[in-house]
Amino acid sequence: MSKILLVEDDLALVEGLTFSLRKNGYAVTVSRTVGEALRALAEGDFDLLLLDLSLPDGSGFTVCEAALRKSRVPILFLTASDDEVNVVRGLDMGGDDYITKPFRLNELLSRIGAALRRWGMTAGTGAELHSGGITVKLEENRVLKNGKEIELTAAEYRLLCLFLQNPNAVLTRPVILDRLWDGNGSFVDDNTLSVYVRRLRGKIEDDPEHPGCLLTVRGVGYRWNASR
Repeated sequence: MSKILLVEDDLALVEGLTFSLRKNGYAVTVSRTVGEALRALAEGDFDLLLLDLSLPDGSGFTVCEAALRKSRVPILFLTASDDEVNVVRGLDMGGDDYITKPFRLNELLSRIGAALRRWGMTAGTGAELHSGGITVKLEENRVLKNGKEIELTAAEYRLLCLFLQNPNAVLTRPVILDRLWDGNGSFVDDNTLSVYVRRLRGKIEDDPEHPGCLLTVRGVGYRWNASR
């Protein structure tokens, strides 16, 4: 049973979401403040976070940072608007997806299921991927650059695995979105993918402004240069 930490201060929304999530087989822990969420993270492990950005005692970004310091857990933001600044900030920090209030329950459940399936696809295979000084230890969910461990978010990790599993192949943006986001392009747009690519380059490239591994194919998509 997947364990979800729901961080939300709207009591009516909390009651509705908790009922629906438990009905669909999820174990749910509820926190209504930043303080409660931090204590929950300290006391237990979770498979996914549903995180409101506006909380009575602070910002959901504080919870996001604390969660990602502990593990590479998928994070879905619940936001009252699709304000681009907050959305990009959340993705840059390591969030995987966001959904704008008010939302349809079925859509949220679909996104949760997709996030958990995507995470499962890259975990526990007992193999390693190698290229360009990068090593991915799939069984341990660890990434090394020239032998030194680097920290990636769940989305960055999946994206890197996709490229390493398709060396020298040009992956179009629609193909990447389809592979990473469960084939439903309405969940993630091109701008979101650009954020992930930029963030990944900043961690794996020696010079992100002049990448040698993760190359852009103008007007098409991206290619992992395995000959580097």
